[in-house]
Amino acid sequence: MTTRLEPGDKAPDFTLETHEGASLSLSDLRGKTVILYAYPAAMTPGCTTQACDFRDSLDALHSAGYTVLGISPDSPEKLAKFVERDHLTFPLLSDPEKATLTAYGAFGEKNNYGRIVQGVIRSTFVINPDGTLQHAMYNVKATGHVAKLRRTLGLD
Repeated sequence: MTTRLEPGDKAPDFTLETHEGASLSLSDLRGKTVILYAYPAAMTPGCTTQACDFRDSLDALHSAGYTVLGISPDSPEKLAKFVERDHLTFPLLSDPEKATLTAYGAFGEKNNYGRIVQGVIRSTFVINPDGTLQHAMYNVKATGHVAKLRRTLGLD
């Protein structure tokens, strides 16, 4: 059974490679409010919709003080192609070992068209400047999630 995080929990720290080949650690962003969203696979229809929704909302999120990061098991090379193809303007993190995804409860058993499979559980985490979770949302929908998140954050 996958352990799920709750608001108030300490966000697990990580250091992962970005789509640009640089290392990024959550601890480097201490003092900022971070939206970390987990998605199954770059360049698939649902993940593209979600990434483009974040891209299109980025100005409003940045203006409200949020830093957006995406995380998936994809290689940095595949993530770079995703960023280029869809003109994404925020860092995508590569977690091929799925250690960070697992630590956040965003990898494990899920229902995929009626079958139980192991995979990335589409999730979003809002991490406070002190490193604690403000929100932990699991099994979110690709379509409409960013609009719902903006409402939850009081941005609409």
